[in-house]
Formats: sequence, C-alpha cells, structure tokens
Amino acid sequence: MSDSPPNAPPLGPEVDPTPRPLPARIPLHGASMDLEPLAIRHAAELWQAAQAPGAEAGWAYLGYGPFADEAAMRRHVAGFAAQHDPMAWAVRQKATGTADGWLTLMEIFPADSAIEIGHIWFSPRLQRSRAATEAMFQLMRYAMDELGYRRLVWKCHALNQPSRDAAARLGFRYEGTLRAIKVIKGRLRDTAQFSILADEWPARRGAIAAWLDESNWDAGGHPRASLARAQHPPLPWVAG
Repeated sequence: MSDSPPNAPPLGPEVDPTPRPLPARIPLHGASMDLEPLAIRHAAELWQAAQAPGAEAGWAYLGYGPFADEAAMRRHVAGFAAQHDPMAWAVRQKATGTADGWLTLMEIFPADSAIEIGHIWFSPRLQRSRAATEAMFQLMRYAMDELGYRRLVWKCHALNQPSRDAAARLGFRYEGTLRAIKVIKGRLRDTAQFSILADEWPARRGAIAAWLDESNWDAGGHPRASLARAQHPPLPWVAG
C-alpha cells in the first residue's frame, strides 16, 4: 500500500541516500596493465608515447594537446595530477613497461551516487589493445563495485565515433545528445551522453570480464569473441 496522499504528483523510486565515498589516489592492477595515480614522474614517458606515428589525431576531441614539447607536456601533467576532479591515472602496459596514456574519474557527485569516466587519452601504442579495455574496466569496477556508485557516465564529442563505439563495446546506454554545450579549441561541440546504472552493471561487468579472460585469447594475442557482440547480442530470429 502506498503512503502517498491522494492525487500526489508522481515521484521516482526511493533509494539509499547515503553519499558514496570519494575516489582515492590508489594504484589499480590488472593482468595486462597497471593504473598508477598520475604524477609528474610520468611526464617523460607520456611525452614519448605522444610521439608515436598517428598520435596527433588522439588530441582532436580533447580540450588540450597536442603539446609543443616535453616541457609543455610536463606542465600539463603537473597541473592535471594535482586535481581531485578529474582524478587521473596513468596506464602502464605490462607488455612494454611504459606509461602510454591516461584516463580519469570525474564529475563526481557522491550525494547523487553518480560518477563519470572520461578525459581518456591513449597513445597509438595503447589504442585498440587489451590493456586499453582493461584500464577502463578497472576504473569502472572501482567506481561501481568498490565505491558503490549507482550511475556511471560516459560523455564524448558527438562527432567522436571511436569514443561512441568504445562506449557501446563497454555496455554504456546512449541517453541523448546535449546540443552546442561547449566550445572546444574554438569550435562548437555537441556532447553525446551514455550511462550504465547499478542494476545493469552485473551483466556489463560479466561480459567485459569474460572478454578479458585468458580463455578468450588465442596464441597470437587476438580475442576469440567480440566484446561488442557480447554486450549487444543479436535479437533471436523469429519466423513471421
């Protein structure tokens, strides 16, 4: 029986209003990479990663970069590492031993139990790799499993198709596009927004964990199954 008075306006479901913990600057470890709290000591390695062929395109949709020289990269990393929102981690691949990119938790709202994964910059050495997916998964698990957030957000430039594809592969659900919401490097930006909610997370987590599992990888280092297909399986065919 409802306790609402007659003719009361409709309201959302009741939830646990306890604020979630803020993220901490702690290392996170995976099979193919480690996440290290971003620090100025990473700047030289990140600058080298940014010199890889094709790296310049990776800055197209970010509000910073490419950097003119190592000193400029160092200044950016120093400032970025000092922030608490966004909170950044460097991605160190175990295969190479090098720090080849960064990513963050940001837009952190403990009282609303909402948090975003963003500011993702992966050099060509890290892009489209098992380590790249695992790096994002480690932060997703940290936010949802360890900190207990109810809503995990992904936002990107609406024209950034690789980022939109990554969101789909990881199981984020498209919510809509915020039109003309920002100006980035002198150009107007529409922002596409995606999310995973707490009740959706166990299935998303299971699909990514299965894709990352050793049994899914052949001797040549290639996945046997598609993560995108696992997150969005085809509908069963029904005869008409």
